[in-house]
Amino acid sequence: MNAAIANQKLPGFSFAQYLTCLNGIVWREGLRFVHQRERFVSALVRPLVWLFIFAAGFRQVLGISIIPPYETYILYEVYITPGLMAMIQLFNGMQSSLSMVYDREMGNMRTLLVSPMPRWYLLGCKLLAGTVVSIVQVYAFLLIAWFWDIEPPPIGYLAVLPALVLSGFTLGALGMLISSGIRQLENFAGVMNFVIFPMFFASSALYPLWRVQEGSPMLYYVCQFNPFTHAVELIRFALYGKMNWISLAVVAGCTAIFMIGAVLAYDPSRGLSRRGPAGGET
Repeated sequence: MNAAIANQKLPGFSFAQYLTCLNGIVWREGLRFVHQRERFVSALVRPLVWLFIFAAGFRQVLGISIIPPYETYILYEVYITPGLMAMIQLFNGMQSSLSMVYDREMGNMRTLLVSPMPRWYLLGCKLLAGTVVSIVQVYAFLLIAWFWDIEPPPIGYLAVLPALVLSGFTLGALGMLISSGIRQLENFAGVMNFVIFPMFFASSALYPLWRVQEGSPMLYYVCQFNPFTHAVELIRFALYGKMNWISLAVVAGCTAIFMIGAVLAYDPSRGLSRRGPAGGET
């Protein structure tokens, strides 16, 4: 009889059940975002400081020539706007991974991961929720930048949406993968400093790669292999109604790699989320 029960095929989940799970995770992340207003403000302060202060100070020093996707000379603040949009998503991805570390310490993550839903689906819902929050922040930044005379083509505001979704998945999955190996909440800030700032500064967010190549060929190749560079370029081209196919392929590939790594890492039977030496859930 036990063998018969073991061999009995369990019924799968219906579409409505999957939708209910997705709605619950996205709604929880949305409520957390609404209640943490300082998170929204801080997400905008960083790029606005770069746009209003840094760009104004370096406008005359870092002039930008005609490079794709631009068809004329542009001001420096116009050039760094896509990089600042990607920076919002980078910080939001790390912030979302911080919440996962916190939930794991408080025991909330255990409740989520013992759900009968597939592990990849639960993490995918969490990733989607974080991406939606980051996109809201990016469009709020674009609205403020519009008053600073940063005006891409009108079609660009719509064309950039798929690029933001894909880049949000990439950076969110990277943060999720990193969070799987962080043992304590206190270690999060130090680990993130070794991820966020090298990725941001070793990219095309603040300066074109041809200028980097003139100064340091080695750094140029580092920037070329940086996934954040391709996320920035994907957003930059999409904002002006164009497509960078190389960046699209790199970002899509990195999304798959980071997401598979996160799913494996959060599997307690073989990943990094097993119980640590002190007996706590890691």
